[in-house]
Amino acid sequence: MLAARVVEWTEEWKRQGLEEGLEKGLQKGEANLLLRQMELRFGPLDESSLARVRAADAEALLRWGERILTAVTAENVCKG
Repeated sequence: MLAARVVEWTEEWKRQGLEEGLEKGLQKGEANLLLRQMELRFGPLDESSLARVRAADAEALLRWGERILTAVTAENVCKG
C-alpha cells in the first residue's frame, strides 16, 4: 500500500514538473516574440526594457503584445 502511494506521489510530481516546465517555456517564447517585434518596430532595446519583458508574467506579455500595435515607443509597450 505504501509503495503504491509512493508511485502515485512520484507520478504527480512528474506531472506538476512537466506542467510548470511547459508554462515557463511558453512564457519564454512569448517574451522572445514580443522582444523581436519591439526590436523590429523600435530598433535596439535598452537593458531595462529587455529585463522587464523577460521577467513579465503571461498576463502582462499578452497585454503588451496587444499594446505594441498602437504604441509610439518601446517604453509605451511595457508601461503599467
